[in-house]
Amino acid sequence: MDTTIQRLHAREILDSRGNPTVEVECTLACGTFARAGVPSGASTGVHEAVELRDGDKKRFGGKGVLNAVTNVNKEIAAKVVGMDARDQALIDEMMIALDGTPNKGRLGANAILGVSLAVARAAATAAGIPLYRYLGGPTVHRLPVPMMNIMNGGVHAHWQGADFQEYMIAPYGASSFRQALEWGAEVYHALQSVINKKGMSVGVGDEGGFAPHVSSNHEPLELIVEGIKAAGLEPGRDVGVAIDPASSGFFEDGKYRLRTENRNLSSQEMVDYYEKLVNDFPVVLLEDGMAEDDWEGWKLLNQRLGGVIELVGDDLFVTNVERIERGIRENVANASLIKLNQIGTLTETVAATRLAQFNGWGAFVSHRSGETVDSFIADLTVALDTGHLKTGAPARGERVEKYNQLMRIEEDLGSAATYAGKEAYVRPVRF
Repeated sequence: MDTTIQRLHAREILDSRGNPTVEVECTLACGTFARAGVPSGASTGVHEAVELRDGDKKRFGGKGVLNAVTNVNKEIAAKVVGMDARDQALIDEMMIALDGTPNKGRLGANAILGVSLAVARAAATAAGIPLYRYLGGPTVHRLPVPMMNIMNGGVHAHWQGADFQEYMIAPYGASSFRQALEWGAEVYHALQSVINKKGMSVGVGDEGGFAPHVSSNHEPLELIVEGIKAAGLEPGRDVGVAIDPASSGFFEDGKYRLRTENRNLSSQEMVDYYEKLVNDFPVVLLEDGMAEDDWEGWKLLNQRLGGVIELVGDDLFVTNVERIERGIRENVANASLIKLNQIGTLTETVAATRLAQFNGWGAFVSHRSGETVDSFIADLTVALDTGHLKTGAPARGERVEKYNQLMRIEEDLGSAATYAGKEAYVRPVRF
């Protein structure tokens, strides 16, 4: 089987928010063909790899990606064509060197990532094995807890609801991934009924979660707990909750500005706020509780809550080995979010995940608000045994496709499949 890369071709497609993104196709000498779509974030950290946009206001308000597409079809293809698709690390290393910047700003992380993922999928297809086995080896078997974002706020709701960006449910008490997905969908629909009965809006945000007008940032948690009970499940025992405030979005002039509650809090007061939420609700995970450069605030948060729940850095770490190493050294969290397009290649993503895991930290794979129907992260989560994945509500095709792929993987594994459940988290579930 000749796995030499024969052709690379990129094009501009639309993501789930109606914005352009990059899609790359890879064809091997043996005739194998594979395709990958690149996601795009709305809530992006300042330290992320650069997503190259055209800036031409006459097209898509400047958000076109034709320059990134051209970079794939010309400059990257000129180097990658003729290489062996199985040499993933070598190909990724070559593209990083070709770009020549510390943040992939010349060629664009969206161009580089599209090639990286398409090459990996082509190699797996040529080998005749599922992507999750190709990436993770023959012993992978654990399905993740689906962390479903069922209420949106912040930038995902265009600042019309809560200040906190995501409120997730974690059906960790289920016996299988399929049952967890069933429970999640049932809670989602029960929550819709709860919100409806209260006369609130059931419009959804970018990731499929409901985005009603609320009077505080704890009100969504109250609604979710009510929804869990309405679905016939027990909060804490069957289903927990997780929060991603995306606090960099409301950190201004050294204060955390909670618009919904008309409050401006110091880092100490913000930590106090979170501690009360953790005591009042079955919170198992808190992501981006402090702003991306508030390292002292993160240290305090970890001192207070790091022994109780999983504290995940997203904007803080941006799937970057150097930033995760600093986080480990300074003891500011106990887990890192993992997003492919934050760093820009599959090889670097795996390195960031392994660094977290080898140091006893959690690794939490995530989608982006601007998604495609590409289900790569579902396979990646199983391959890297991260135990939990967030990819939105159990609604909207680009979100559901990842969950559906995990059901296919569970079926493919058969009796070897296990479900991460309460063991998914770096800190034991308290309930």
